[in-house]
Amino acid sequence: MSIQLNSTEARVLGCLVEKELATPDYYPLTLNALVNACNQKSNRDPVMSLGEGEVQEALDSLRFKQLAHRSAEGVRAAKYCHNMEGLLRLEPAEMALLAELLLRGPQTLGELRSRAERMTALADLATVEEYLQSLLERDEPLVTRLPRQPGRKEQRFAQTFTELPEPDTASPAASDTPSTKGVDRIAALELEVQQLRSELDDLQQNFKQFQAQFE
Repeated sequence: MSIQLNSTEARVLGCLVEKELATPDYYPLTLNALVNACNQKSNRDPVMSLGEGEVQEALDSLRFKQLAHRSAEGVRAAKYCHNMEGLLRLEPAEMALLAELLLRGPQTLGELRSRAERMTALADLATVEEYLQSLLERDEPLVTRLPRQPGRKEQRFAQTFTELPEPDTASPAASDTPSTKGVDRIAALELEVQQLRSELDDLQQNFKQFQAQFE
């Protein structure tokens, strides 16, 4: 089945998957907690500022498409779950990779492994590529390989639920120069720092979500 989502639906679906895998103690999510998750400044690209009405509308659409449903756990306040596993028969690692692509857009193997590990264990790049290949080889592919960007060695992957990004026609990057290794090391360190900051932001966000359960 072909699934088409707008940017808000993609953000809501990605957040539901992310929170189930990364913070299961706070899942399913209330509408308030889901709005906070959608508007996080960490692990999101682009950063959004969605209101309850927009998130509720996206939830209603996802429920119509059988990608989300209301949980039976919600007593004081309605809580919501995704249905990616049930509808698409996905493994946790496949869901984690799709969640990252829904939340942050196209990424390389290395970026996906580093960022998705907060949701599930990924042994190495070969493991990530194996899962992506299984998503690529479906009758209705859930991911696609993007053309290599000018000046970059690694290809990026994108989810197919939303429109594909426009091709990058920028001029070759500095990675073509003899200082490639040094640039790569700096980029790796920056990514590690970003990941640590994201984990701290997640802890703060999870605490806010915990408080929201009692509002």
